[in-house]
Amino acid sequence: IARDKNIEREQIYTDIEQAIASGLRKQFNTEDTSEFTVQLDRTSGAIKAQRQGQEVPLSVVGRIGAQTVKQVMIQLIRQDERGSIYEEYKDRVGTIVTGTIARFEGSTMIVTLGRVEGIMPRSEQIPGENHNPGERIQALILEVRDTPSSVKIILSRSHPELIRRLFERDSRNVRLSAPG
Repeated sequence: IARDKNIEREQIYTDIEQAIASGLRKQFNTEDTSEFTVQLDRTSGAIKAQRQGQEVPLSVVGRIGAQTVKQVMIQLIRQDERGSIYEEYKDRVGTIVTGTIARFEGSTMIVTLGRVEGIMPRSEQIPGENHNPGERIQALILEVRDTPSSVKIILSRSHPELIRRLFERDSRNVRLSAPG
């Protein structure tokens, strides 16, 4: 999971501990976050849970508690992944990326950029250009927003900076390949 979602391994362990503690709180119908402590042995995978210092067997977690563990795990991992994506793209504003057109939602183009999708509003598309899903496309990262539900990467093909970056890149390639 850590490798696939580009999340620190230690963070996954912490998420598991938090999720199990949430499941135990749900099972025992308590909101006190300090009542339960959960420790996951990083080498053996053994899990120890305690309620106010007394060991609690994980077998006491019922169906509802187990569902809570699953939901909290999914929520925490999504949150970590969102943070990872934001960290990866926040410093790339103004750079060119290559992606694949996934679909259109109205006039907005959705572009797959590896493990995340970028959006290109109609206002950032070149008038008269027609594109189809599956087509590879280059665009400028115009903005990266960290919203509560997801990271929004706004792309542009009409911004003047795109043309300048393309020329900079092409002139570097020409100098590198020129004889002499």
